Amino acid sequence: MPTTVSAYAAPSATEDLVPTTIERRDVGPNDVLIEIKYAGICHSDIHTVRGDWGPQQFPLAPGHEIAGVVTEIGSNVTKHSVGDRVGVGCMVNSCRECKNCKAGEEQYCLNGNVGTYGAVDRDGSITQGGYSSHVVVTEDFVVRIPEGIELDVAAPLLCAGITTYSPLRHWGAGQGKKVAVVGLGGLGHMAVKLAHAMGAEVTVLSQSLKKQEDGLRLGADAYYATSDENTFAELAGSFDLIINTVSASINISDYLGLLTLDGALVNVGAPAEPLPVNAFALIGGRRSFAGSMIGGIRETQEMLDFCAEHGLGAEIEVIPAEKINEAYERVLASDVRYRFVIDASTFN
Repeated sequence: MPTTVSAYAAPSATEDLVPTTIERRDVGPNDVLIEIKYAGICHSDIHTVRGDWGPQQFPLAPGHEIAGVVTEIGSNVTKHSVGDRVGVGCMVNSCRECKNCKAGEEQYCLNGNVGTYGAVDRDGSITQGGYSSHVVVTEDFVVRIPEGIELDVAAPLLCAGITTYSPLRHWGAGQGKKVAVVGLGGLGHMAVKLAHAMGAEVTVLSQSLKKQEDGLRLGADAYYATSDENTFAELAGSFDLIINTVSASINISDYLGLLTLDGALVNVGAPAEPLPVNAFALIGGRRSFAGSMIGGIRETQEMLDFCAEHGLGAEIEVIPAEKINEAYERVLASDVRYRFVIDASTFN
């Protein structure tokens, strides 16, 4: 029989999240039961429950930055043991059979990966996320959180960390490369930390200089305000790679002008509005405008190990469950430095 667990869920796209209970499936032969300790709040949670990315089935418990401890395993599980410190990110299943899945890129499953919440799982149920006390996940989509990273600062790595790590790795951020990060929020602050740890020269591009001190502390070598009309002229042709982390519409063509020959601007923010591009901004310097979505399970584990090696974690503010709705409003007002993390013990 399914197990009922404590959670916070949105009753509709227009109502606040409220305390409730949700059902978790029985632990199957290949499943892991995780007692959630911390769950990060991602801007995607807000977009999803408020219908910005399309209609949802309610009630819906969001949350795809999950850190916890294994409390039960299925009879066939070999990758995890009871007591292990583990994490779950933005997906909990995929077809496992397409060429992308077999290449370890489950996030790009040709048959569609199964999101941690608001998605149709292989058994036909709607997935419910990490704003809850427990979750049951197939072992292949559970990653190990290394010793040396506390669970609270690890939780946001399961989305914000891998979302920025993956394009930095794919486009070769490292020694001798100049990387710009657009936006210093939940994603952006991790992009700065990771790019710096990889050895790149890092510049933050933000609307204003109000977070300049933070940016430099986190590892940026330079910090510019994009509201200053001189910034785009001064930095023209400067960067090998630009990671755009903002979930709002910006003038992409202006930012493409900041790339050097063969440079790439990679979008990891997901605004609801289209991002128009002037073709001449691309062809003038053989520039690329690309996108990137989280990372596969293998790469997510690689990212966690990298963070443990370099002593990296998210900058967080831990909150009780009853402050989730207040936190949503603060995220929308950019009033968080830099990730809210829910203490899952307060769901009970």
